[in-house]
Amino acid sequence: MQITVSVRHGDMSEATIEKIRAKFEKLNHLFERLTSVDITVDLEKAENPKIDVHVSAEHKSDFVASYTSGAPSTASDPFKTGDLFGNIDHALHKIEQQLRKYKERIQNHHRGTGKPDADEVYNKGIDANPSV
Repeated sequence: MQITVSVRHGDMSEATIEKIRAKFEKLNHLFERLTSVDITVDLEKAENPKIDVHVSAEHKSDFVASYTSGAPSTASDPFKTGDLFGNIDHALHKIEQQLRKYKERIQNHHRGTGKPDADEVYNKGIDANPSV
């Protein structure tokens, strides 16, 4: 999986870029068919950076998430920190949710096909003979 970090309207240190890459490398454990992750950090408003994430997977349309916090941190929304890593964590969380939902949908789709399992056959046999 290829991870690309781009920065607009400013610069970031290599250490910060490596931390961002390390956070997004965890996505490969969640869904193995990822081909690339493109992260764009917009530092136009340095106190509130905008994060755009574009994830490409094999045999699937791309997953996209974007996040910019609008208010200071509250107890009800711990992601609204307004700092770089808080916004990155929130965008990562959004992508993780999309990947989990897609993976679950694929797995459930494949489970519905094929022969019924032994419990289903047994339960149908009991329901068919109410006199037993």
